[in-house]
This record gives sequence, C-alpha cells and structure tokens, in this order.
Amino acid sequence: MDLTFEDIPVRVYQPREAKSEGRRGVIYFHGGGWMFGSINSYDHVCRYIAKESDSVLVSVGYQLAPEQKYPSQFHDCLTATVHFLKRAEDYGVDPARVIISGDSVGGNFTASVCQALVGRADLAKPLAQILIYPGLQAIDFNLPSYQQNRAVPILYREHVICSALQYLNKDLSVLDRVMQGCHVPSDIKTRFGKWINSENIPQEFKARGFKPSEAASFLDDVYEVVKQALETTFSPLMAEDAILSQLPKTFIITCEYDVLRDDGILYKKRLEDNGVPVSWCHIEDGFHGVINFFDGFLSFPSGKKGVDSIVRFIRNL
Repeated sequence: MDLTFEDIPVRVYQPREAKSEGRRGVIYFHGGGWMFGSINSYDHVCRYIAKESDSVLVSVGYQLAPEQKYPSQFHDCLTATVHFLKRAEDYGVDPARVIISGDSVGGNFTASVCQALVGRADLAKPLAQILIYPGLQAIDFNLPSYQQNRAVPILYREHVICSALQYLNKDLSVLDRVMQGCHVPSDIKTRFGKWINSENIPQEFKARGFKPSEAASFLDDVYEVVKQALETTFSPLMAEDAILSQLPKTFIITCEYDVLRDDGILYKKRLEDNGVPVSWCHIEDGFHGVINFFDGFLSFPSGKKGVDSIVRFIRNL
C-alpha cells in the first residue's frame, strides 16, 4: 500500500497470510546520496526482504536534495519512524519488534534516527538496527577504504564529498580542502581522533596500498562552510558514549571495494566498546550498492549474499 505518514510518502509491504501474534516490523531508508533513489527504485529489495523475513516493511520516501536541504531528510525519516512506532499495531506489528534499517545514506539515517530515539519514554525501543554500507562521518576522507577505493564504481571519493556539500547547500569550491581534512578544528581532532582513526582499522584492511596521510592545516573559513557536517545528525559516528551504549542490537554490512567500508568498521568498534551486540557481514567481493543487484539480468552473487544475510538477521530476532 502507498500511504503517507505525517505527509511523508511510504510504501507498506504486508504478508498476505494473517498471523495471530504481532509480526516484526522493518523500517527501510533507501540510499542514493541524499539526491537520488526512491520507493520505486528500491521496490524489489524491500519486497524481497519483507517476503523472505515474513515481516511488515515500511519503505520511507523522504524528500531529496538539492530541493530539500539538510536536515530535512533526517527529520522525514525520524517523523515516519515515530509515526509507525506509535501505530505499529494497526499494521499487525508488535511495537517491541520494530527494526530500523537502510543502505548508504539510508544507513546514515538509520544510525541518526536510532540515536535520536534514545531516551524516548513514550515509544517502544527499536528491537535492532541494520546498517548497510553506511556513511557515518565527515571528519576523515583519507581512511584506508577512501584511499583504496577512491575510483571504484559506483561511488567515488569525490562523489561522497560533492553529494554531502550539495545536501548541506554549500559551495563546492571547498571540496579539495575538505578531502584533505582542512575543515576539522584541532579540538575536534583531539576529541574524536581516538575513534575516527585508521589505527582502529584492522591491519588486513590496509594491505591494498594504504599510506597514512599527513595532518592537514586547519582553515577556519573552510570549517565555517561545512561545520554542519560535524553534527551527529550528519556524522553519527561522533555521538557520545552515553548515547551509543543505549542503542539496540546492530547488524552492519560492509563491502571490500567501497569507500564507506571503514565507516562501518569504525562504528562496529565503537558500538562493541559500548557493550552493544553487533553482527557483521563483510562481503569480500562486494561494492557499494551491491544489494540492488541481487536478482534480475544484471545480478551479482555478492548482492544475493547481502540481502540474504539481512533476511537471516531479521528472522533470528
């Protein structure tokens, strides 16, 4: 069914068979670099996950950039999630069995929404979160995966920063200096460097030609342009331990040939350090966006591996 939750378009997938007890509910935020993707373009992915996991799935059609600027997309996702949590029983869903999920920037929204729900006494807590090759930070664009996969389709390093700047409605002229790290003040580097650091990436992921980069000189004018990118609703990897320790069970998918690989690995470590149970699926031959190619004429076994791992995680909850 195509519906609206608080004026936000959603598509609800419900199993045909009735069930006496409440089903699991899955909220899905699609990827697309804040500017692309839609309920329709992710229909085959959401339909498969809903059917194979025997869950009610809600695909959220948040507004896109550049027409809608940061943080409107995050607010759309949060609003749709709160609406569903309050009315889950209307769709045959147990409110205590709702999983929040998304891929790429949808994984970013998943992390941010789950963090925003911490402490909400008026809502059932999410049962779990699923982050599929998420982008989670705007501090360091020279992590091993950013260096190794900077020119690997379908997501180049420059594309990540360009899309972020467009989402923030900022001047693209600062792109090169942001890539170098000139936008990060020393106090933020000191405070978050222990978490967002290549030293926290396992050695086996540095084998393909990674070279530690020299510290860039801070430029205040660049920081003033992009400082919103260092907010937790944009960079949820920068959240405080007090928030992270309250997050639900987590499933993270990373792909070897993906600039965002290390964001997922770093978030995995931060969550585990804060006592959050994390399941991790690393697709060694995977690339960014691969779950969209799990079936059809142009399909990859790694895409099928990804969607089936999501289904298994959901079914085991």
